[in-house]
Amino acid sequence: MAGLLGPRGPIPGGRRGLLALGLGLVVIASLVATGAVGAGTVAQGSNGNVSEEAHVEPAPEPGDPYFEAAASDGSWVSYENPRDEYRSPYLGDGSGKVCVTLVNENGDPVVGESVPNTSVTIPTNDVTSWHSHADPMTVDFPMTDNYERPLDADQFGTSPDIAQGDGYMDSHCIELHGLPEDATVEYGEAQITGEHADRIDVAGYIQQVPEGDGWDTDIDPVAAAEPYADAGGGWTYETDASHGQVVVVLQLDAPADERLEPGGSNSTDPTKNDPKESNDSQQGADTQSNEDEGDDEMPGFGVLAAVVALSVAALARHRG
Repeated sequence: MAGLLGPRGPIPGGRRGLLALGLGLVVIASLVATGAVGAGTVAQGSNGNVSEEAHVEPAPEPGDPYFEAAASDGSWVSYENPRDEYRSPYLGDGSGKVCVTLVNENGDPVVGESVPNTSVTIPTNDVTSWHSHADPMTVDFPMTDNYERPLDADQFGTSPDIAQGDGYMDSHCIELHGLPEDATVEYGEAQITGEHADRIDVAGYIQQVPEGDGWDTDIDPVAAAEPYADAGGGWTYETDASHGQVVVVLQLDAPADERLEPGGSNSTDPTKNDPKESNDSQQGADTQSNEDEGDDEMPGFGVLAAVVALSVAALARHRG
């Protein structure tokens, strides 16, 4: 322990050692106080902020009004959808779905409350023209304001308790029944229009013709989505493949400063706020920000002062 304190007094070099120790403590305390040292630093934008909270809607269970049917062997489950239609005349067992899944920046299903007065349109061919909601299919946001069932399908996820999906609704669909088994259903690229069209990205398309095996829900919609040219643009029914479908996956992409922390609430609504209230709120936020900056101008100053004082006292004691 040379350079500190011997049994009878200071050992040569003790002052320099204490001075070095004191300065070292000051530096460490300064770094800790200002956040330069320490674990768990979170980079800006990595906290999962979103522009719209997830819409959590459990799938209907047996006995619920919108529960339709389930296979006796547990291989499939079906829910009633007001936008499903049966062709008249009924020409065959060909059926299909055209769906839209809208997710927030974290990939959670939403209904478009943050993008009002905005629509997505998916053109379809004249084979679907008998369906009142097809040719083209249009979905208006927010879905909660425009449809009896905002989310009517459980297209993604898995659960050991149900045949398909994870037990929570995540998509808005139309379904066609009664097409001939050699018909070809075609769809075009999604077109987003309206007030907040610039806040929605087309993540891609998921087309599956399962040939009797059922829709594969064990996929992540954003990761599984493909460009339009790769997805297929349609399908042709066959005797052993009488169901086909496509999901157009859309993802919100609002400016970072207009998102909220998960579990929070939107602080602004540009379509409804009174301009005066917005200005007052901004002035208040600026004032608070300035006050906060003043309060935090020397973070950890008390810690630094204490360490310096202790170091000076120690040096003074050994100088005498």
